[in-house]
Amino acid sequence: MSYVHPLSTNEIPDAPLIADVRADQDQSNLSAVAWGAVFAGAATAASLWMILMILGAGLGLSSIPLWLNGDMTAGTVGVATIAWLVFSTIAASGMGGYIAGRFRTRWYGVPRDEVWFRDTAHGFLAWAVSALVTAAVLTTMIGSVVNNGIKAGAEVVDAAPGAELTGVRANGGGTSDPLAYYIDALYRTNTTDGQRYTPSAAVTAEISRVFTKGLLQGSLPAVDVRYVGATVAEQTGLTQDDAQTRVADTFAQLQNQTKELETNARVLAEQARKAAATATIWLFISLLSGAFLASLLAIYGGRQRDE
Repeated sequence: MSYVHPLSTNEIPDAPLIADVRADQDQSNLSAVAWGAVFAGAATAASLWMILMILGAGLGLSSIPLWLNGDMTAGTVGVATIAWLVFSTIAASGMGGYIAGRFRTRWYGVPRDEVWFRDTAHGFLAWAVSALVTAAVLTTMIGSVVNNGIKAGAEVVDAAPGAELTGVRANGGGTSDPLAYYIDALYRTNTTDGQRYTPSAAVTAEISRVFTKGLLQGSLPAVDVRYVGATVAEQTGLTQDDAQTRVADTFAQLQNQTKELETNARVLAEQARKAAATATIWLFISLLSGAFLASLLAIYGGRQRDE
């Protein structure tokens, strides 16, 4: 009785060679991430970014005289700074991704799609590690931008009517009192014989408190107008009505100046807020672009490595 094999000779699969089996086993024991290449790319990206930022700082410092002379506007300087930040981040990240892809270990028996994915991952890992290396510098930069935006809003509160005049209570109405000019204007006379009245520190401090409270309330009460007008009339020879008119006019000038300062402070605060928001957005865009370019150039470097 003869035995018939169920499969023909042509249908029997070839047994794998011992060398192929060993190669597959060796590949399965290897990690898909070439950390040496990743760290090399990250070091390249971090170093190149630092060099470019130092160069940008030098170019920025050299442009200060042009800005001060009016040859360059603040907007031009801001656009140039943002453009250099984006360029530096993209260039450094791209070079780091290329180095990571070019230096990675060559894979055998790996499908082409898987090779592309791994190269992309190597470029992204190189960018991520370089971002962590430069985290201290970036944290300082981002923190400065965000804090400037927050502090700008706080300046609006400090610029509220009468807020800048709180130093009156601290210095007792001395020469550093911002209300001293207006108080001196209350007691001006037309005499030139040198017998002009100079209000004492106590008088200056008292009137400063009266004016400060009026600024906080938005108007000077009539009782305060009469009281201050009486002291002005006593020292200048004006009638009570004229003295009260002078007090009201002086307070109105002070109130207008305070409102103007508040408006200017609000404008500056809004400009600072917009600048902080713009800088933060462009910093995000530059980092995102750097991650994309690092991943893309890692594929290009990997292809050159396998050729």
